[in-house]
Parts: sequence; structure tokens; C-alpha cells
Amino acid sequence: MTADSIALFAKHDLIAAELREQIESGSLAVGADLPSESDLQSRFGVSRGPIRQALATLRSEGLIETTQGRPPRVRAQPLVQSIDDFFSFSSWVRAQGKVPGQRTFEIARRRAAPALVARMGLAEGEFVVEIVRLRLIDGIPTMIERSSFHDSIGKALLTFDTDSGSIYEYLIDNGAELDEGTHVVDAVPAAPLDAELLGVETGAPLLRVRRVTRSRRGLILETSDDRYRSDQASLLIQNSRNENRPTPIVARTTHTVANA
Repeated sequence: MTADSIALFAKHDLIAAELREQIESGSLAVGADLPSESDLQSRFGVSRGPIRQALATLRSEGLIETTQGRPPRVRAQPLVQSIDDFFSFSSWVRAQGKVPGQRTFEIARRRAAPALVARMGLAEGEFVVEIVRLRLIDGIPTMIERSSFHDSIGKALLTFDTDSGSIYEYLIDNGAELDEGTHVVDAVPAAPLDAELLGVETGAPLLRVRRVTRSRRGLILETSDDRYRSDQASLLIQNSRNENRPTPIVARTTHTVANA
């Protein structure tokens, strides 16, 4: 690497750092346009290349968004919530100062399919309660939730208005021991039905979180397949060498979609 390329790399990093600080401090407010490329060139005394590299860095970090025909603008910052509230969508959303919502498309008590019998450690012929809901943040479709509950706790949902609020809060208030969870996170393309409900293109990337929830005694009480719009939610993982915090902190985050 030449001295000139090292200087160029350092310059676009410095530009990105200064713009990042302005965004995080609020000097550049959510929804505000960034200065034009020519203005940034004059301000930093560089060519267009380092400016575009700096903007690409900020865009990859989710700090700015670009729309054809207008300057980049500041995106709403992700709102972080502890893994302790990963179980309840409603409590997580309320903790961000936003309004949770839900629309139920199916709730049924039926015999568990063979794959679910194996996944939950059930006896053949056992019942489960299955539910499919669309979850919303401030009225914006955000996540498709498909959950299967052990019959011992799921039966309570058949007399609960599942459009009225949090299933987890209701079950816990009624004594369900939803104490421990394992989450597997990956990305999947949106199937046609999910795309329609979430308001995205078929094949658009969705953040999938598959959860298994157990009681403290190890009984599997729920499995869930949740699929989030990637522009509405993300996952933050923070590691530390601190001896008092040896394991990663995992948090779900939200993004507010700005109106065009």
C-alpha cells in the first residue's frame, strides 16, 4: 500500500467519523439531508472519492439512507433493548416509546405434526395451540409471528383476545413458566404471503428468529418462527473482555422508516 493510498484511506475514515459524531449527537437530525458532495468536498478539501467512501460507510452502518434524486439523509437511530425483553414483542416496543400492535390470522388447537412432536419433545398425538399474527410498530407491519404452545399453557389463549396485547404477558400473569429461551437468527427471502402482509417485495430479505422457550425444569413450552422486515428491526451483538461480562450481550433494535 502506497503512502498516498494510506492517506486517502485515513481521510475518508476521518470524514465518516466527523459526520457520524454529528448524527449521533443530533447536530444532524433524523430526516435531515446531508450536505451535497460538492459542499463536503469543499469542507474537507478532498476529491469526490473519499466523500463517497465515507458516505458508503455511514450507509452500511444504517446511519444514512439514499433515495434516487435527492441527497443522503439521516435515518432514525436503532433503539436498543436488552435480551431480557426479547421474549415479549409488546414490552420491547413499549420500552422504545412506540406503540405495539397485532392482527391475528389464525389460532387453533390441534394435534402436533410429527416435526413439531420431535422439536418439542411431545408424545405422539399430543395437542398444541398454534397462532399466526402480524405484529406492528406504530402501525407499520414489522414481523410475522408463528408460534406453537404446549397445550398445558396454550389452552388459555383460546379465551384470550390475541389482538389485545402481549401473549407472553398474559401467559406469565396466569402462571406460565416461560423462563428460558434459545434463539437462532438467520436471514430468509420473503415468501409471497409474508411479503404481502409485511408490505415488501417477494424475495426481500427478512430477519428470521427461531425461538425455543423452556420452563426452568427444561420443559419446552413454545417454539416460534418470527420473521422481521429488515428495515424495521435488526439484531445488535456486543462483546466484551470484561471478566464480569464474559458472554455477549444480544439486543433487538428497531428502525423508524422515514416518509419519502
